[in-house]
Amino acid sequence: MDPRSGPGSDTGTGTGSHAGSGGAAATRSRPRHPARALFWRLFAINGLVFTAGTFVLALSPATVSSPVLLTEIPVLIVGLALIITANALLIRKSLAPLDALTTLMRRVDLLRAGDRLTDSGNGDLAQLIGTFNEMLDRLEAERSASSAHALAAQEGERQRIARELHDEIGQSLTVALLSLKRVADRAPEELREELRSVQETVRASLDEVRRVARRLRPGVLEDLGLHSALSALGSDFAQASGIAITREIDPGLPPLSGEVELVLYRIAQEGLTNVARHSRARHVELSLRQEQGRLTLRIADDGRGGVDKEGAGIRGMRERALLIGARLTVGSPPGGGTDVRLVVPPHAVQGVPPVLGDHDSSRGSGGSDGSPGSG
Repeated sequence: MDPRSGPGSDTGTGTGSHAGSGGAAATRSRPRHPARALFWRLFAINGLVFTAGTFVLALSPATVSSPVLLTEIPVLIVGLALIITANALLIRKSLAPLDALTTLMRRVDLLRAGDRLTDSGNGDLAQLIGTFNEMLDRLEAERSASSAHALAAQEGERQRIARELHDEIGQSLTVALLSLKRVADRAPEELREELRSVQETVRASLDEVRRVARRLRPGVLEDLGLHSALSALGSDFAQASGIAITREIDPGLPPLSGEVELVLYRIAQEGLTNVARHSRARHVELSLRQEQGRLTLRIADDGRGGVDKEGAGIRGMRERALLIGARLTVGSPPGGGTDVRLVVPPHAVQGVPPVLGDHDSSRGSGGSDGSPGSG
């Protein structure tokens, strides 16, 4: 991405982090001087160029005959070329903010919040840039709010399904398993092997129901906290996928809000799911560290890596990251594999609500966004 400049940076064309609320952004982006229409700016540039050309022609020793002599044609062509070139350069510089605005409009993604243009001078262009920045502020706020509602509803539905799986289907399978055991104990010898086979099938189904319920509603997260939940998640992943996993979880993690813990857990869960489905990896590293007030969650594998179209899984992870103002990057290191990093800023670690414009789910400098066939 283009270099960013803060809210107090010098005016100029470029991208910057546009922090603050929508109202503050609106106040900051409005020109402080009377607007000058773009027409009059271009008119002034053309007038300046032609005035300068006339002044130079009046003071130069060059003369033009009537009719024009052949020897005078090169002089006229050179003079005309200089005037046109100067005019083009000045107009291009004047319209440069439009090029920057067009570039930003092409790449803007509400799941990678924070891209803004700094005001460039005054007039129509500054008003256009300021209005566009205000629109992004509103859209990002609306997207964040709608994502929060959708994900909250999703978590509620997951908990309801998990309870029904545990209380209804799980209990029914348990009763069936006990009934089969009683029948097998009284059955003739020739039927016991078949009944034991049915018992094993029911027991495997019961284990699968419990596993799905744990994935839908991580009770260990609520009961024992994030450290234990991530450890259990890694163990379940290794057992189910057969992929070796290394866990490095900082034992001195600060107390986190339930929302931050849930975001970290769900992103780790989705990242490991993508590894199992798509990476063809033999080893994966799951780590959570605190550095300079920030939390960094990392899921790195030694699989095939590569850059494919970003799937629903990665976009869902970005939506969760936006809820706490975190930055999610998905990259393919030079050595192969896929590296997913979630950086939680200090304000989220300390439980302070994120400020609009501080969200940054942008591309990582070390790789490209995307995951091989991510779902």
